[in-house]
Amino acid sequence: EIRRRQAETNDVAIAYDVMGDRYVDMFEAGIIDPAKVTRSAVENATSIAAMILSTEALITDIPKPEPAAPPAGGGDMY
Repeated sequence: EIRRRQAETNDVAIAYDVMGDRYVDMFEAGIIDPAKVTRSAVENATSIAAMILSTEALITDIPKPEPAAPPAGGGDMY
């Protein structure tokens, strides 16, 4: 819906204002996305992805070797 409205008006600043439940021009409504916010979001997402990848590599079950079985007895073979 947003892309259709942007194409109709030829304005990429059109967005949906959830609080007002309407489509608005972001600049006129004072809704702007500072570069610092975007950069912080990318940095946080990268940090979380790295943590998930490294956590997956660290959480493992290391199998403990089972002790060798005792030698079998001769039973009644004598």
